[in-house]
Amino acid sequence: MPKQYDLIVCGVGAMGSAACAHLAKRGARVLGLEQFGIPHSLGSSHGESRMIRLCYYEHPDYVPLLRRAYELWDQLERESGQKLLHMTGGIYMGPVPPRSEFIAGAMRAAQQHGLPHEMLDHAQLRARYPQFHLPDDYVGLFEPNAGFLLPERVVAAHAQSALRHGAELHGHEPVLDWQADSHGVSVRTARANYTADQVIFCGGAWSQRLLGEIGVKLVVTRQVLGWVWPKRPELFALGVLPVWAIDNPDGTQHYGFPMHDGRPGFKLSHHFHGAPTTAEAIDRIAHPEDEDDFRPTLRRFIPDADGPLLSMVVCMYTNSPDSHFIIDRHPRHERAIIACGFSGHGFKFSSVIGEALADLALHGRTPLPIEFLSLKRFGR
Repeated sequence: MPKQYDLIVCGVGAMGSAACAHLAKRGARVLGLEQFGIPHSLGSSHGESRMIRLCYYEHPDYVPLLRRAYELWDQLERESGQKLLHMTGGIYMGPVPPRSEFIAGAMRAAQQHGLPHEMLDHAQLRARYPQFHLPDDYVGLFEPNAGFLLPERVVAAHAQSALRHGAELHGHEPVLDWQADSHGVSVRTARANYTADQVIFCGGAWSQRLLGEIGVKLVVTRQVLGWVWPKRPELFALGVLPVWAIDNPDGTQHYGFPMHDGRPGFKLSHHFHGAPTTAEAIDRIAHPEDEDDFRPTLRRFIPDADGPLLSMVVCMYTNSPDSHFIIDRHPRHERAIIACGFSGHGFKFSSVIGEALADLALHGRTPLPIEFLSLKRFGR
């Protein structure tokens, strides 16, 4: 007789591995299905570092979720015995508000939630962070409670936690299709058919194919991460440089990290919507012209880091129409829960998103403030 599960989680990346861990800890019978390895470098949860910050310019409503995420990252570090989060502080740079919505939004979040932060005028910014050569009208917002996570280790730690609490995880087993009715759900893979009371979809760039019609379109874009060897590496070391972001005139940002163990060099990237693609058709090979996405920023703003290229990596954003997350029940299937559209800024939330998904699955609701991320905002 086939094994019956309480939950099937489709996709065991950042969000799915966290959901599996939270569910298994609560005693749920969980099956996690992942089409690649656990972890892997073919989606959006790789690249050695992901920024985490509290002064969230995207929307102040994210801040309570971030506070809980920090607590859960601390718990996961203690449970796994690993260093997963490096607290470096963060410096965000741009024109004097209101010309920079990036800086203005970070200020709003800080002021609304009473977050520690410090505003730096141009002279103070230049004196404290000589690594950056900025226009005279640029100012800085420094927050102490920022840093970076190690994405591959985080996914592995959540997966280990899930397994040790009784979850069953299957790598290299893609989901082919699924069905749901009033009695439960069934999920078909190339190996077997599985049944459960509910299903959670954390499909990342594959979400549109997995979910079918949800009333909104998700757009997958190709994004490039780059590593260079600085001319003065001592200026960009861990313990010297915080995580950072620079606002661009077009409203996009370049951002980066101090150098640390792992992939050698100084990492930076461009936060914007890259070329539209699909998870199946994306060009995963980094080409010489991809360097143009970040090299001009080095030459203009960070000349002491403008050294030889070491490596480039391709990843993906899965963009919702308004660039905010989508966490809700499937509009056509009450037994299906969806988490998608993280739009290039979701990884830092994965610990708390996993908790919210477990709440929704086991209790039908969550005390976490995620209502602003539901499909209702699109009139669905």
